[in-house]
Amino acid sequence: MSYVNRPTGEVINEPVAVAPVVDYHDRVRWGPIISGLLVAIATQLILSAIIAALGAGSIEASGRPRTITPNVAANVGIWSTIALLISLFTGGWVTTRACGPINRNTALLNGAILWATTLAVSSWLLASGVTGAFGVAASNAGEVINQLQQQGGVNVPQTTPTAQQAREIAANLRSGLWWFVFGSLLGLIAAMIGAAVGARSPRTQANYG
Repeated sequence: MSYVNRPTGEVINEPVAVAPVVDYHDRVRWGPIISGLLVAIATQLILSAIIAALGAGSIEASGRPRTITPNVAANVGIWSTIALLISLFTGGWVTTRACGPINRNTALLNGAILWATTLAVSSWLLASGVTGAFGVAASNAGEVINQLQQQGGVNVPQTTPTAQQAREIAANLRSGLWWFVFGSLLGLIAAMIGAAVGARSPRTQANYG
């Protein structure tokens, strides 16, 4: 800002003070977090359905369904993990986009809370059973497994696992749990990156002295 000092005729320039708009006092915005949660779950369900349908279709069209089933299951697991990362990234983006102008730290905080909320809700859904289309898919998958356990129309008898089988079960369980931890941490990173990308910087206003 400039003005003229009339007694001396000197032009005086004063710097313009730019102050950022005050950020939200409540840094956790539950409304946008719930919106991001719903978007993340919906995206995950849709992508998982597409991946599962493609995997089932490849088994159906194959002349060696029993042989390729393990490979298809592994590919479905990998693509499901990728779908999880995409859904959390989308949910994080929606969360901070719905918050309005916030700084980067607040965006990362809300992205992390979105990840934790999504993990808790997803665990509860899996523990209680998901109804609807995915409930039907789960029941159909159970029927397929039962059919694969039949040999010539006779059910395979259920016996007590041997020591080697118990070791293999424990190794598979250990591997699955480590993959869960690894995938969860990747999901946290994806949610925080999405939140950072979707964040809008606070507006600034000029204060003139």
